[in-house]
This record gives sequence, C-alpha cells and structure tokens, in this order.
Amino acid sequence: MKNNLNSRFKELSDLLVGQINVQGFWTGKLSSSALGVAVSVAALHFDEPNKNKNEIVSGLDWLKNNINSDGSFGDTPESPGNISTSLLVYAAINLYSSENESLKELQDTIAGFLQKESINITSNQVSEAILAHYKKDYTFSIPILTMCALCGIPAKNGFEYIPQLPFELSLLPQRFYRILNLSVVSYAIPALIAVGIVIFKKKKPSLFGKRIRQWSVKKALQVLQKLLPESGGFLEAIPLTAFVTLSLINAGFKEMDVVKKGIVFLKRTQRNDGGWPIDVDLSTWVTTLSIKALRSKKDEVLSATQQNVLVEHLKSIQNKGIHLFNGTGPGGWGWTNFSGSVPDCDDTPGTILALLQLKSSEEIKTEVIAGSKWLLQLQNNDGGFPTFSKGWGKLPFDQSCADLSGHCILAISTCLNNYEKKISLREKKSFVKSIEKAVNYLERNQQKNGSWLPLWFGNQHTKNHKNPVYGTARILTYLQDAIINNPSNHVLRNKLQPMIATGIQFLINVQNSDGSWGGDYQIIGTIEETSLAVSALISTKHKIICQKGFQWLNQYFENNGLKPAPIGLYFASLWYDEKMYPLTFYLEAVTRSIEQ
Repeated sequence: MKNNLNSRFKELSDLLVGQINVQGFWTGKLSSSALGVAVSVAALHFDEPNKNKNEIVSGLDWLKNNINSDGSFGDTPESPGNISTSLLVYAAINLYSSENESLKELQDTIAGFLQKESINITSNQVSEAILAHYKKDYTFSIPILTMCALCGIPAKNGFEYIPQLPFELSLLPQRFYRILNLSVVSYAIPALIAVGIVIFKKKKPSLFGKRIRQWSVKKALQVLQKLLPESGGFLEAIPLTAFVTLSLINAGFKEMDVVKKGIVFLKRTQRNDGGWPIDVDLSTWVTTLSIKALRSKKDEVLSATQQNVLVEHLKSIQNKGIHLFNGTGPGGWGWTNFSGSVPDCDDTPGTILALLQLKSSEEIKTEVIAGSKWLLQLQNNDGGFPTFSKGWGKLPFDQSCADLSGHCILAISTCLNNYEKKISLREKKSFVKSIEKAVNYLERNQQKNGSWLPLWFGNQHTKNHKNPVYGTARILTYLQDAIINNPSNHVLRNKLQPMIATGIQFLINVQNSDGSWGGDYQIIGTIEETSLAVSALISTKHKIICQKGFQWLNQYFENNGLKPAPIGLYFASLWYDEKMYPLTFYLEAVTRSIEQ
C-alpha cells in the first residue's frame, strides 16, 4: 500500500508542479459558463456590434456547440439545464435570430425547453419564474430580468414586471449597509447601482420615487466609479461586469470609464474557443490548496527558490488598506491576485496556513498576525465567520457559514500557537475568545446526523443541492489539524472531540458501496468528494474504509484522469468546476495517508 501511495504521490506532485505558471504560482482553470457567454455577448452587442463582431460571433458559436440534448443550458457544460441560464442564452440570441436561421433554430430549441418548464417567453411568466426561483434575493434575479427586457424578452413591457432596485441607498455610508434591508448581497453593490438605474430609466416611477432617484443617479454613478478596479472587472467576475456594462449603456451612460474598461475586460477574458469563465481565476485559492496538499513533503517537490517565490507572491497580494468593496481594513487576502479581488474569510485563513507551511514563523510574522487580526474583525456576533462582510446576514451568501468558520478556527489557533509569546495579553485573549465563539457556532450548527453544510460548495445531484460531505470532510480536517497544531490546549481538544466523532460517523454512514463519496448518501461519487472524505478519515481507526476510498480513487483516476466535477458554487449559486480541485484534493489525501 505504501509503495503504491508513494508512486501516486510522485505522479500527482509532478502534475502539480507542471501547473505552476511562469510567475511561480498556480492559476488553475475555471469551467466556461453559458451564462457568462450570454451576458458578455449582449454587453458587446449593446456596445458596438460591428466593432465587437468577432467576439460576438465566437461567443454565439460556443453556445451552439454547448447546448444540452434537451435544449437547455446549464451553468457548466457538465451541468443539467436551468431556467436562468437558458433564458439568458435565449435573450442574447434574440438580438440576432431574426437575421440568422441557425440561431433562430437554436432559439426555438431553447423555447421548447422553457415551455416544458412552464415558461412562455412571450408573457410575464418569465418574471414570475425567475422571481420565484431566487425569492427575496434580487442579486441575480433582477439583472437576469433586466437583460431579458433589454433584449426584447418578453416582447412588450418587459420592465413592467421587474422590481426596482433601490440604487439610491448606495449613497449612504458603507457602515449602514448591514442594517438596511437591501435585496442584494454585500458584494453586488455595482449591480444594485447600474441595474437599478437602467430600470429607473426604463420603467415609469412614482412621482416621489422619480424625484429622489433622479437626484441620486449622478451621485450613485460616482460611487460606482470609485468601486471600479484597475482591471475593469468588478470582482474579476465576467457576469457581474457584463450586467453592469450593458445596463449603463442602455441607461445612456456609454461614455463612462466604467463601460469602456468593462468592455476591454470582457474582450480580454474571452477564451480562444469563444467561451468565458465566470471569473478570471481563483489563483490565490488554488495556490494555497496546492501548498497545503503537499504538507510535510513540500521540500521533496518544491525547491527553496520556488517556495520563496510563492511566499513573496502571497505577501505581495495581501490587502494593505481599507478595501473599497467591503470596507475592511488591511490584512486579508482575496481569491485572485487581480485588482478586482475582495478579501474574504476562506482565502485569508488558507493563505495564513500556506505561509506557515512554507516559512519559519518569524519570517512571516507580520503578515500572519495581520491576517489573523483581520479575521477577528469580521467574526459575526453568532460566533461564525461570513465570507466578505460582518453583520449582513439577511441573505444566504452573506451569513456566517460552517466551513469558513472551521477554516478560521484552524488559522487563528495555529497563529496563536506560533506567536503566543510575541503578542500582547490583550491580543491573546481576543484570539482565544474568537476561537471559543467559533467552536460554539460549529457546535450549534452541526446537523443531527453529524454533518455540516458548506456555503460556497454544493452538489448538483442532491435534492436540495447541498453538499454535507464536502462541508463535513473539510471541517473535520480543520478541527483535527487544530488539535494537532495546538497540543497543549486541552480545553480545545475536549470541546472538539465529540463534534469530530459524530462528524466521522456521518462520513462513514454515507460512503457508497463502491468506496466513493458523493455529496450525500447514495449520490454518485466524485474524485473531489472522495478525496476530501479520505483526508478527513485517514488519521482515524477506520483504515479499511479509507482503503476502499483509495481503491475507488485509483480506479477512477486510471479510467478518467483528473476530470473535475461542478461542485463549486459561485456568486448567487452559479455552479462551476475548477481543474485544480481534483488534483489538489487527491494529492492531499495521498500525502496525509503517507504521513500516517
């Protein structure tokens, strides 16, 4: 067994090194997105259809080549169809179908799928279906309906059925956002402004609303301009940037710098095959996943020079000031090195742990302590950690979540263990209190069956699209590592062990008969979920269960290679897959097994 694991480690680690980019870190590759393609094509059309003809044609060709057999479009080419993406593709094609027979045929095929979903695209069923799907969260539903209306879907009075986004609230100081009943999540302020303005321009407002909003337009656009990153891409996200761009153009603000830079961003991020991903990349995330997957064997794989380059890269992209998007102070890390990235509570603990793995604690003390203090500032009153902004909590993607909280417990406790004698007594107490609150949060949020639910990951095959296997496996490894990294903290150990025991039992109970794990009980296995489950169980007494998992992984790898599964959830529940996930997760499982 050990010889096989060592051989597999060599094979996987060689593949990992082969993915390092010319700058010395990992970039990864996100799946292309039909939704991203549709919105980008529409934005380029509304900008200059002739000037952007090559990109538009290439994008439309990509859509032709990636339709599902039932006439639908999903979030990735490997995803089942959904009404949101299918509607947006239908709307984008509507801009050209009258003059192109093949596009008209494609549009009719999509209409057939939508009709089976009880959506007549010539009626207000479009609005009813989308609003019902996203409920109180307008982050995605209103931009979708706005683009449809601008593209002539439904043909008449499309804006009549679209709720007005309160863009005027963006004029309030950022500290007030959390107490307002905003209908969009914290990271969607650009959409609130741009989409809200075009709805105001196209829809007949009340007299009171007209006066207030007319006065607010100019000032709201100034707020939007200040949020524009150097790259031109809001959050480096293709759909968000395209929604903002096409809205401003149709509202009469085509000459704005936001629009010009947004169009350049969209053209620059189109792939050679005509597709677009949902975001430029998750380079910080996949880089830290890669480093952590190597664990104690990093020196066998990465040279001292390579490790130094990685350390300097991660240090260089730490946020140094007040971030315009979420108003947080210095110390955090976002998901990519590009300027549109926003510091968050998953990439920050990930980077803290990666730095501590690469360098002696003294050499990265400033960065690690600053990152840990940044996490403390974002911790919610319920003890959990949100992704971007403290205290919002009204919509799911703004709330505290279990997997991020587990990651933060590991990072903060590891930081405390390394620097306990180098921080003040007051700082030490704040670290200890933060860990205690987060542990209590996890205890309260552990499900009756022992599982935890993640926020930014799911499974397309489970009934509710939740992924308790991912959440539980991740949190178990975080908590077990927290105990190992803090051997003298008996209070932490005693608190965590009962939670760990019930989490382990959950994973055992949901292993498939073939040795794999999917997102939940009797869900088809993936290399990602199986690898994470094995990593969580490998240090336990359940060796035979892990062995069955490895047998499935090895067979799957030999038959399919490292084929990624769409388990990632992006903003507003948009599915994606990332080619580095199966590699890093599988490698981590192998490395942990070798270390036993």
